[in-house]
Amino acid sequence: MIVKSLECLMEASRNIINTYVTALLSYIFTLAGDEQMRQNLLSNLDQQAKREGVGRYWTLDNNAQPWGFVEVEMSAYVLLALLSGPTLPGFGLNYSAGIVHWLTKKQNAYGGFSSTQDTVVALQALAKYSAATYNPEGSITVTMTSPSGQRNQFTVNRNNRLLYQEKQLQEATGTYKLRTEGKGCVFVQFALHYNIPPLAFKIKSNPGVCNNTKNTAFTRTTTVR
Repeated sequence: MIVKSLECLMEASRNIINTYVTALLSYIFTLAGDEQMRQNLLSNLDQQAKREGVGRYWTLDNNAQPWGFVEVEMSAYVLLALLSGPTLPGFGLNYSAGIVHWLTKKQNAYGGFSSTQDTVVALQALAKYSAATYNPEGSITVTMTSPSGQRNQFTVNRNNRLLYQEKQLQEATGTYKLRTEGKGCVFVQFALHYNIPPLAFKIKSNPGVCNNTKNTAFTRTTTVR
């Protein structure tokens, strides 16, 4: 059944121009061990890749806005395809690092993404990348300097690499500087929380005459949270 399914997908892939489906197929044929199909699909995706600084991502066809959950899911599937099989020429860890850079910029303050679906796929892909770049002997010190000169230091080593470290920042505006020393891979994220006044709107209605009753006007204010 699996062989016949793969044959069906291989035949269908010749006419597929949808980026989302191509990303899914690249992961499917990677897991299936078909290196030729994997190479063809990833080369196709490479030509469709978007760039944002050093970041690399994929969007839906004719969609230039990379903010939806589908873009996160697609990019994560490409990352899974790259990391779930042998390294292909031109698609090493440096290539994967560009996708990771873009994905981590889309993470919210709680570590997730826009929806359950893209969160599951993206976290699986990021875990694959973490495993690929893991070095048990690595140790990194991250020094953060606030606009007023206050310094906070974080050390990540083999003893606390699974420990979540957090410091509350006192200055909401200004330029924070980061300095890293050592060898390894760390993820640093800033989260800004703020409150806004609740939105309010007024509804005014002027119904017509019905059964000789007079026109009635009313105004209602509703608070939207």
